[in-house]
Amino acid sequence: MSDPDDPKGLIRESYRMEGIGPAECRSIFLDWALSLPDGHDSAAAITRLLERHRAAADHPMTQVLREGKTTLTTPRRRGGWRGRARN
Repeated sequence: MSDPDDPKGLIRESYRMEGIGPAECRSIFLDWALSLPDGHDSAAAITRLLERHRAAADHPMTQVLREGKTTLTTPRRRGGWRGRARN
C-alpha cells in the first residue's frame, strides 16, 4: 500500500532510524520533496506527516518537516545549459 504523502516511505523510514541526525534528515527531506508527484500539495502533505508523527516531537525529522513547512517551494531541477555558469 503506497502512501500518497510519502510514496517511497522515506519519511516513515527516517523515524525508524536510530541515531539519525539533522543533516541526514535534510537529505531525506530533499529526496522526499523531489519524489512527490506533480501537482501534489507538499505543504498539506507535510502537515499530515507532522500530525502522523506527532508522538516523535523531539526527532530531527520533525524539526526538518517544520522548517520545510515554512520554507518549501516547488522543487525544480536545473540542468543543462541553464545550470552552468555564464561568462
